[in-house]
Amino acid sequence: MKKYVIVGGSKGIGKETAELLAAEGHQVTVFSRTPYEGPAHTIEWEEFDVLEDSWEDQMPEDIDGLVYSVGSINLKPFRGLKTEVFEADFQLHVMGAIKALQAAYKNFNANSIPSVVLYSTVAVQRGMPFHATVSASKGAIEGLTRAIASEWAPKARINCIAPSLTDTPLAGKLLSTPEKKEAMGNNNPMKRVGEANDIAEMTAFLLSDKSSWMTGQIVHIDGGQSVL
Repeated sequence: MKKYVIVGGSKGIGKETAELLAAEGHQVTVFSRTPYEGPAHTIEWEEFDVLEDSWEDQMPEDIDGLVYSVGSINLKPFRGLKTEVFEADFQLHVMGAIKALQAAYKNFNANSIPSVVLYSTVAVQRGMPFHATVSASKGAIEGLTRAIASEWAPKARINCIAPSLTDTPLAGKLLSTPEKKEAMGNNNPMKRVGEANDIAEMTAFLLSDKSSWMTGQIVHIDGGQSVL
């Protein structure tokens, strides 16, 4: 059994990952603003706001892995975006991840090689209109992943998953009707949008010893959209 922390694990990909890890027999602590609601008795929930709360004395001891699954989808034309919007997205995606990483590093299990998973977006690799704020922040996450992977190796690993549009509460406005979901899916080479489990399975793999020779990677789980 390993101990994992998932920041933003009450919904969507984070929740799916938490339940997958718990089903494998691991101990999982979820930090989020909204309560975790699910059947897994090995999942502990802690109320936490990454923009307001401090990690001091909050991170569990001897953890084997961290997932930062906090984000937003802010799609607007660049010409109408104020700098405050970019700053808010950067605080949520990047500074929130940095603070969690620093807190986790202090409490890594010294008897294992801990693993961290962050999330980017296909829009960093493939330019997309109306994605300026999310691409700017997630581009920083990809750079952060490589820098930390270099610094932490070989004592810890960090990788990043870059999904395409995935059916989660975060994407609710974009996929609010069957027609919208079908239309979005038709834009993908695999002719469907992603499901939370598609990303959770890769997250669990990157956390596990099965990926022990992987670090600093940006893994595109996107139905081929980044390259096809």
